[in-house]
Amino acid sequence: MKAHRKQPLYLAFLLHRISGLGLALFLPLHFYVLGLSLQGDATLDRFLHWSQQPLMKFVEFGLVFLLALHFFGGLRLLALENMPWSNRQKNYAALAVAAAFFVAGGFLLRAF
Repeated sequence: MKAHRKQPLYLAFLLHRISGLGLALFLPLHFYVLGLSLQGDATLDRFLHWSQQPLMKFVEFGLVFLLALHFFGGLRLLALENMPWSNRQKNYAALAVAAAFFVAGGFLLRAF
């Protein structure tokens, strides 16, 4: 394994990229669901009823987690580019992941 891949901040880089890809893969599904509203109220209502299943709540948790992770990772990148940094970068990266988890967890708890 290359030396730079052993650094904790490489994990932050990887999580930011993976969360961005996950969100990009979600977008076509989101547009499809929006398109269901054009087909009539009954079609959209069937999908919305299906989306109330407990498994879908965990899928929503994953989506919110990806969104929060990507958001906080983006803030970390903005800070990296515009602020002087010290060894505390690892702590900030871990804080970004923890904040993303708590935001998504709060969303999940509110869903039940």
